[in-house]
Amino acid sequence: QNEKELQDVVKQQEEKMLQLIDKSGEVTRLKGEVSQLKRSLQRAETEAKVLWEEMRGQEPKVDSAYVQERVLLRQEVDKLRLLLLEKEDENLLLSDKY
Repeated sequence: QNEKELQDVVKQQEEKMLQLIDKSGEVTRLKGEVSQLKRSLQRAETEAKVLWEEMRGQEPKVDSAYVQERVLLRQEVDKLRLLLLEKEDENLLLSDKY
């Protein structure tokens, strides 16, 4: 009877582990989605900032190529900032781990 009880407990633990693994995969997927949404939001905010800056002090005729170039440059800067923050986070996690 003890052996059967142990088998039942082991089976329950295996089921719990499988559920945790499933949840972990879902959390990872959701984190990826959140990260992608943050990047999209950041791109939109960058475009809005550049356009606002250009429209604020410009004459009615604005060179759209210039504005587009500024948007792309600002996006690159934001992307590099984000990469730097991600690397700093990774370094913190590694230093905490070790």
